[in-house]
Amino acid sequence: MGLAISKKNVRRAVDRNLIKRLIRESFRIRQPQLGGLDIIVMARRNLPIGDRSALRDSLDKHWSNLVKRNKKR
Repeated sequence: MGLAISKKNVRRAVDRNLIKRLIRESFRIRQPQLGGLDIIVMARRNLPIGDRSALRDSLDKHWSNLVKRNKKR
């Protein structure tokens, strides 16, 4: 898994590090389901940084979509 959290999209280093920690934690939980996929996670602008539950929900949705796509192969 690769992380692309640019300073251009998330200005404060504290926020970038928070996002990275949340992504890594979420990935560790879902890693056995994802199999051997190579994944790059990119943060977009206007990310709801203050709402951690929204970030986790969004990550869970994306992981679920990847699991579904991986099972079809």
